[in-house]
Amino acid sequence: MRVIVVFRALILVSIPLILVLTWVRLLLTPAFINWEYRRASFPPDPYGFTVEERLHWADISRQYLLNGQGIDFLANQNLQDGSPLYNDRELRHMYDVKGVVHGALIVWVGSIIVALASILYLWRKGAVKMARSVQSGAVLTVVLLAGVLSLVTLAWDQFFVDFHHVFFQGNSWLFSLSDSLIRLFPVQFWQDCFLILAIGSALCAIGLWLLARWGERRLGQR
Repeated sequence: MRVIVVFRALILVSIPLILVLTWVRLLLTPAFINWEYRRASFPPDPYGFTVEERLHWADISRQYLLNGQGIDFLANQNLQDGSPLYNDRELRHMYDVKGVVHGALIVWVGSIIVALASILYLWRKGAVKMARSVQSGAVLTVVLLAGVLSLVTLAWDQFFVDFHHVFFQGNSWLFSLSDSLIRLFPVQFWQDCFLILAIGSALCAIGLWLLARWGERRLGQR
């Protein structure tokens, strides 16, 4: 019985991680960047980056976060006037961000493995219990994301500060408005990221709950 409880708990914890981190990975695609920068409501760069330049440099930054190369990948990037894309402070932050991203992707893969193993075990012990565990994980996801949505819409500034304090040390994430990181990724970009992540993950969780509920009913009729 204790083993079953453990595996149900693993599913409960894994599902929110899987859904949220799946959307994190989707946001780290060229498709999202292209869609985001080409929206009519996306604010222009007051210091002169064109849409095409933003797309180019944002994708370079995205590639760095996902590839296996060191910070020299970004340090060697220069703007058209010959100045470096990022200054030393920005490079240090991007190095830290890459560590967070790679850690998150490891957790994502690990959560998928744990969830699949737990679902398989519970399926053998009782498919209905497995379906209910998945439902519980989906409900937990929606509840957590409802909180995130509330913070993003009602207390964005505090949420953004607290988020960075969790993952980064001190004020290493604060930059001048003229720095490339702010010009490429203004506040609107991050607000859109968190809103899309929260809404997308919540909708997937609702779909997963409906699927698990349907499965529970079908299995209960056997």
